[in-house]
Amino acid sequence: MGISVAVPSLLLLLSVALLLPPAAARFSFTYNFTATSDSAPSGISFQGDAFFNKFIRLTRDERVGPLTSSAGRAFFSRPIPLFDPVSRRPASFASAFSFSISAPEPSAASGDGLAFFLSPFPSVIPNRSAGGLLGLFNSSARNGGRSLVAVEFDTYRNDWDPSDDHVGIDLGGIASVATADWPTSMKDGRTAHARVAYDAEAKNLTVALSYGDCSPTDVLLWYAVDLREHLPDAVAVGFSAATGEAAELHKVLYWDFTSSVDSKEQTVVLWVVLGLCGFLVVLVGAGIVWFVKEWRKTGECVPYVDIDDAMGYDELTDEFIVQSGPRRFRYAELAAATNNFSEQRKLGQGGFGAVYRGFLKELGQEVAIKRVSKGSTQGRKEYAAEVRIISQLRHRHLVRLVGWCHEHRGDFLLVYELMPNGSVDQHLYGKGVHLTWPTRYDIALGLASALLYLHEECLQCIVHRDIKPSNVMLDATFSAKLGDFGLAKLVEHGSQPYTTVLAGTLGYLAPECLTTGKSSRESDVYSFGVVALEIACGRQPSEPTAEPSKARLVPWVWELYGEKALLEAADWRLKGEFDEKQMEHLMVVGLWCAHPDYTHRPSIRQALNALKFEAPLPVLAPKMPVPTFFPLPDLAALVSSVGGASNTQNPGGVTECESSGANAGKGSSVRDRLLEP
Repeated sequence: MGISVAVPSLLLLLSVALLLPPAAARFSFTYNFTATSDSAPSGISFQGDAFFNKFIRLTRDERVGPLTSSAGRAFFSRPIPLFDPVSRRPASFASAFSFSISAPEPSAASGDGLAFFLSPFPSVIPNRSAGGLLGLFNSSARNGGRSLVAVEFDTYRNDWDPSDDHVGIDLGGIASVATADWPTSMKDGRTAHARVAYDAEAKNLTVALSYGDCSPTDVLLWYAVDLREHLPDAVAVGFSAATGEAAELHKVLYWDFTSSVDSKEQTVVLWVVLGLCGFLVVLVGAGIVWFVKEWRKTGECVPYVDIDDAMGYDELTDEFIVQSGPRRFRYAELAAATNNFSEQRKLGQGGFGAVYRGFLKELGQEVAIKRVSKGSTQGRKEYAAEVRIISQLRHRHLVRLVGWCHEHRGDFLLVYELMPNGSVDQHLYGKGVHLTWPTRYDIALGLASALLYLHEECLQCIVHRDIKPSNVMLDATFSAKLGDFGLAKLVEHGSQPYTTVLAGTLGYLAPECLTTGKSSRESDVYSFGVVALEIACGRQPSEPTAEPSKARLVPWVWELYGEKALLEAADWRLKGEFDEKQMEHLMVVGLWCAHPDYTHRPSIRQALNALKFEAPLPVLAPKMPVPTFFPLPDLAALVSSVGGASNTQNPGGVTECESSGANAGKGSSVRDRLLEP
């Protein structure tokens, strides 16, 4: 009787589940055009005079014909939906790209500019669209009538333009609905970094732009718009450029695009979907009947075992599934992606597991897969914390969590976007490439920007608690992305520091954390200060083999600051090739953030403003202050909580100060380590 009731109930539930609209899936792609071969990369289509030669060239090559009166486009070869075709949820997206515009002859006039666009798919470049029309509109319809949205980087003033060098947002016409002047030349050949983002929920389109080696951090231009009123369901996304009577060269060097909706075409109409659902219901029903019969025969069954059932994780799974963003993977998918977690695919070993390089065929994407060590209770806690917290975060300088899996007994797996250039520590101290000064300063700015987002711009303040170089990852352009949120905690804005088990990595823990066990935004700022000094000096927080005056990084740099010889601490590997003002700012901000007294540290916003030369540097004490505002703790208890600490640098980046009695008899040595700044 119980079986006869259960089977129809399961069939009914399955029918309902199949008819429910699926949640929107994420879609992304990344092209580093300068790292590809001479042949055009797959997935990019070209129109007009655009072509590929070591990077995307949008206008005519001088070897083919005159550079004037040219127009060309390059766009992604598949349509990108603006909303989920079933649930009708609108899509948010972010497009980050690097480009350069240059005049063939610096003294000659040049024009007209470059644009990022969204148009009906497939892209069609209009006739008579050269010159100031940027390959977007033809001369007869320049004031509207076509479904097209663009962000233009204009270098020549036409009748409808506010100035020569400006950024504009175009809706259906070349006359921009919003513009912002750019104070310097946009056509001097420098590399520009732009970010165009659309928040579908807020219906807001934003543009950020920077030059040199710094990624854009501040919004330059924004416009409130519902893109569904201007564009069709699926769009072409790409770049367009044009020249008129004056010549100009337009290059696209890098492109990263992320959308909240999957780009797979969904052309099946509703009655076909219903038919398939009915077929699947019958098929699954037959399978259930067969399964029950076999179960009755054997008296036992050995079905697929989910770790949720084995370890009481049903609620955790439900919570993860409800959250948008990261998706649930099957263990078999991740095992296949890593060749069954082979040693050849291992990127590194961390405190609570290993990280493997994998390729997900379904997504066509390379990823990094973190496999938590079996039997690690702390690793399991960090796995849960990471999915809970990072699922809510969206920022250019945070590592994106692609998905998760805990179906296989004892295995907890986290899937991240792959950071092809590893972590900062690998380049400062390992076998990585030499980091030039502009790249280092950009890394510091990116890390500060990520912390500003966590501390002040999220709905709840997020204290990371483990900021260190091995947790600062580098993408294909060496842009910094903060990762590893296993120790992070959510707190309300304006709340007091909370008490917790001491967590983090020695050398980056603020003095008050060591004496009280409390973490806060100020302790995160302290860790950032230490990392900033590492980036500038190329030295670890503590180097026991160095001469005594240089053994500890913060006191050594502070001593040089008091002697007005700060630049002597600069990394010798730079060979003096750095901007002295930037070096001074990074070191002073680092000391300011690593002040022993948390009440004298800046907020991360103040630190970022100083690094961006938007606020003056503080005047610090010539001698490093001594933290005397907290009483010493019960060292026996403290040793018990930090005895298991490790300074291992690892791609996973988690180093937890776990409770251990192994060092109970080593109070004096641990005390010396704890009292080091």
